[in-house]
Amino acid sequence: MNVLVTGGTGYIGTRLISALTMRGHSVRALVRPGSAHRLPEHVVTVAGNALNAASISSVAETADTLVHLVGTPHPNPSKAEEFRRVDLESIRASVAAAKERRIAHLVYVSVAHPAPAMQAYVAARIEGEAAIAEDRAGVDNAAPRREVSPTLARYAASRLAQIVLVSTTPLRGVKSPPHSRATPLRGSPKSCWCRQRRSAA
Repeated sequence: MNVLVTGGTGYIGTRLISALTMRGHSVRALVRPGSAHRLPEHVVTVAGNALNAASISSVAETADTLVHLVGTPHPNPSKAEEFRRVDLESIRASVAAAKERRIAHLVYVSVAHPAPAMQAYVAARIEGEAAIAEDRAGVDNAAPRREVSPTLARYAASRLAQIVLVSTTPLRGVKSPPHSRATPLRGSPKSCWCRQRRSAA
């Protein structure tokens, strides 16, 4: 499987890339210029802008899976504008790039509705889900809570790796393998789950 990861230099992304690489998958990370050093040397990095659909599309030609992990670091209520400028615009860009390149799998990390004070954060993530639903036949949506420890980050990365391996979000007209399906994460805590939505079409 050829996987392109956006937001790969983050807390979960670095661990997810390691997990997928260990499973033998071809992984590339879209990184901002100058940030490639944050990933291990064996990771293939491509410079680009995760807020720009054309930039993502230009390096996604061979990808059959796009994992979107871009998000505002250390989210808090004072960053409402940044949630829309970064979190929302980046997922919209990923959706557009996936549609253009007809990428069969899109994995999006949303949010499990944290404290009421984080309404702007939740709203941006919900709009991100809506952007996916508008253009795709279904969506695999992994929604862990905000990570608070390396142990949880490693767990989330492991679970995301499983989602990438067993789930599918087919574009209209893109045929998926007959064994591929969305699979609940059995035994996982409530903070980490997978769901699939299908359009009425």
